[in-house]
Amino acid sequence: MITTWEKQKVVDHMQGVIEAHLGEPLTLAALTRGTGYSMWHAARMFQEITGETPLAYLRRRRLSEAALRLVGGGHRVADVAFDFTFDSHEGFTRAFAREFGLTPVGFMKNRPALPLFLPPRARAHFSKRQQGEIFMKKDRKTEDKTASTATRTVFVQIVERPARRLVLLRGRAATHYFEYCEEVGCEVWDRLAGIPDALHEPMGLWLPENLRPEGTSTYVQGVEVAADWAGEVPEGFEVIDLGPCRWLVFQGEPFDDRDFERAIEDLWDVMNRYDPSVIGYRWADADAPRFQLAPLGERGYIEGRPVDRI
Repeated sequence: MITTWEKQKVVDHMQGVIEAHLGEPLTLAALTRGTGYSMWHAARMFQEITGETPLAYLRRRRLSEAALRLVGGGHRVADVAFDFTFDSHEGFTRAFAREFGLTPVGFMKNRPALPLFLPPRARAHFSKRQQGEIFMKKDRKTEDKTASTATRTVFVQIVERPARRLVLLRGRAATHYFEYCEEVGCEVWDRLAGIPDALHEPMGLWLPENLRPEGTSTYVQGVEVAADWAGEVPEGFEVIDLGPCRWLVFQGEPFDDRDFERAIEDLWDVMNRYDPSVIGYRWADADAPRFQLAPLGERGYIEGRPVDRI
């Protein structure tokens, strides 16, 4: 049986090939070469882990890179289309509009916030200047009312997740992290981090009503595992099934670890004011948990809220 870790290695390899060839023709055979598996087997593993087929993932990455190129100015739409292997100006315009809800020309004129497809591997390559140009900005007045407005940058992107399972520990009535720690202790995160074959790092989650038995907390901590996971469940924990979902994920700027509460408040301010309908989505809080990752200063605070298409 192929483990989740082995599948992730295949995905990492394919993502690396994609990032190296965004501006070149790339077939599925070339993309999966070197994985040690057949083309179709590797493609299935990629979709299981990322929720995207390899070629759909590649297309979305190219469109996001094209948006970054366009916002920088000095590039014709046709040139950008050919740079990212689209056969024609018209084909690129149709694909861009399907992905982002507006044409390349409309985007260059108005520069709205776009839900760019920037997985962590891709995001590491962008400079601070590029981030500030393309992603939603939040202005916050300083305490001195006569001072100039400071600008903070927040990443916004859609993330799709396939069906999976969640290993979690419930509290009694907690609605946020500090109440949860008082109810169950603060070592839960470390216990979750030790679960083999976890798909990602542990998360704090706000569960919708349909996932909360009576007398249990809204806020929990858990870690996602594959839909067919059948590992050992730590004592006191439980496993629930989660269906496929989409999240609108927000990521703030890096911050001093001592200021983590301010970083969370700043991002919540952005989330509360953000209207997902401008990108063709609506909040879908009953469909999936809202999540937060550990607020680590070097990467910025990250939180996701479920959405679905309008």
